[in-house]
Amino acid sequence: MNRIHVLSPGLLTTVQDLGRFGWAHHGVSASGAADVVALRVGNLLVGNAENAPGLEMTLAGAELEFEGPAVIAVTGSDFGAAVPIWTAVEVAGGTRLSFGRTRAGARAYVALRGGLKARKIMGSASMHVATGVGGRPLRAGDLLEIGKEAVRKPRPGPWRPPEADGPIRVTTGPQADRFGDELYAAAYTVTEESNRMGLRLRGPAIPSPPGGMLTEGTALGAIQVPPNGQPIILFVEHQTTGGYPKPANVISADFTRLGQLRPREEVRFELITIERALQLLREQERWIYALMR
Repeated sequence: MNRIHVLSPGLLTTVQDLGRFGWAHHGVSASGAADVVALRVGNLLVGNAENAPGLEMTLAGAELEFEGPAVIAVTGSDFGAAVPIWTAVEVAGGTRLSFGRTRAGARAYVALRGGLKARKIMGSASMHVATGVGGRPLRAGDLLEIGKEAVRKPRPGPWRPPEADGPIRVTTGPQADRFGDELYAAAYTVTEESNRMGLRLRGPAIPSPPGGMLTEGTALGAIQVPPNGQPIILFVEHQTTGGYPKPANVISADFTRLGQLRPREEVRFELITIERALQLLREQERWIYALMR
């Protein structure tokens, strides 16, 4: 048995895989890694299936001690640990890794060859922070067992994703015809109240469209506008239904950028076509699957 000792949990460190799907009709959103590209790439680098459970650290990282040797990959933001990021590295037994505060972005991931052994609930080991489904955040003194579920050899790195900057790209939402261009005309700031359920923004208020609407299903990345006019981007633990109008939806290829937004960071939005959104997603998937060659 090869285990990891949690010496310090950091601000918020949880076990995450790619989430639990097929339960929205019961009110359970998928949860899972906030930056799915970072976790997928980390797993592929160490030779796991993409969905293997790993650790997600938010804003300030954990301190971990490895009982035995392990192959790991740290991906996402740079938390200042003494290992290179976006590459598979071997750590010896007795190694202590300390992750500090993020230097840019919001989240870092630790993928471990073999994955973490974690109980699955509704098909996923992910922790849903808002409800406690799937467990709780790590605490000092926790012991994590490394599994034996690797499926291929580790991939040499580094394998850093292409840099993405500029506005976050969106397509039209179901109530887009009830809004003007206000969402695209100004910058918004991510507020301190943001969490895994929703990224709350502050900026010029968007006029609330007249008339009410029936509650309907909601999707990851939907931008909804409540009566106060301050947009909310629905995130990985979003509610599964809602009654606020939605002028836009963040494209799938930019979900990874949502996972790295920090409080007080400025964001803008750019409206693109469905065709362009699909092209960007195909390009992202081709880059990820090149890791399997």
